[in-house]
Amino acid sequence: MNKISLTDNLPLISVVLPVYNVENYLEKCLNSVVRQTYKNIEIIIVNDGSLDSSIDICNKYANKDSRIKVFTKPNGGLSDARNFGIKKSMGEFITFVDSDDYVTDDYVEYLYSLVKKYNCKMSMCSIFVHYISNNKMINNGTGRELMMTAEQCIEKMCYHDEVDTCAYAKLYHRSLFSEICFPKGRIFEDIGTIYRFFDTAGQIACGFNAKYYYEIRENSIVTSSFSEKKFDLLFMTDQMRNFVDQRYPSLKAATKRRAVYARFSTLNQLLDVQGYNEEKKEIIRFIQDNKEALLENPKTPKRDRLAVRALSLGFCIYKLLWKQYLKIQRG
Repeated sequence: MNKISLTDNLPLISVVLPVYNVENYLEKCLNSVVRQTYKNIEIIIVNDGSLDSSIDICNKYANKDSRIKVFTKPNGGLSDARNFGIKKSMGEFITFVDSDDYVTDDYVEYLYSLVKKYNCKMSMCSIFVHYISNNKMINNGTGRELMMTAEQCIEKMCYHDEVDTCAYAKLYHRSLFSEICFPKGRIFEDIGTIYRFFDTAGQIACGFNAKYYYEIRENSIVTSSFSEKKFDLLFMTDQMRNFVDQRYPSLKAATKRRAVYARFSTLNQLLDVQGYNEEKKEIIRFIQDNKEALLENPKTPKRDRLAVRALSLGFCIYKLLWKQYLKIQRG
């Protein structure tokens, strides 16, 4: 991709960073953002009621860099902090960075180069997945670059094929937020909104080079102990499915796969949890009811096929096989 000329009249891009109790990771994140090769940025830090020294770190950086603006609000969760940051931002384009992750020096430049090259309102890049426990790094990028329609992006998202549901690792034109916001009070909020950004943008510039480092820690939403809030994944996924099935009827097989995936993801977190017996039964029933459709779909990932067949052998066998798979995957 051609580099942006430093003599161009570059638009202001807002980098929104929600911050909540991340004192151990925040400096690494901020260092990566202030080093951006794309200089015309503002860095909107939203301190979402942190109880640790995060705010002190934010203020220290703001005192050194005039591009940084720090706002403090009562704790309202990630969605609320993002929405707050959007309202405080002034950029023509907006991107998000979670404050316990970090980005490459050319993260913003790369995303802007894509929207400029393809003359569209949204772009995306791939991510590095970093497992902190064993320092394993996975590059999810394929190196491809192309323009895709909303329908193509949503289908790939449903199959976990290059396109993810993350709010970060994407650049949005400000106009996309006129009718879309993140759902306050929910976790797994990205699956409940990204498909709508795709739909509204219409065309998305996709650069599948990894520019964002996603850090997986033991206390993350994905790996933390189970709580009822984690059923939000099912609610958000079903909401997406209803919208997409009406808007893009040709994607019904894809959304069904994503709905089954969401059940497996939730079931996997319930494997060693006492209680929730009715919820477990309902999840397994849903998977079994859609088993044939998944196995007949040529686009169903191999992992799904194996999971469906393993669950058919019984819950205990599935639990054993899943733990073996996870051990291999994470090294």
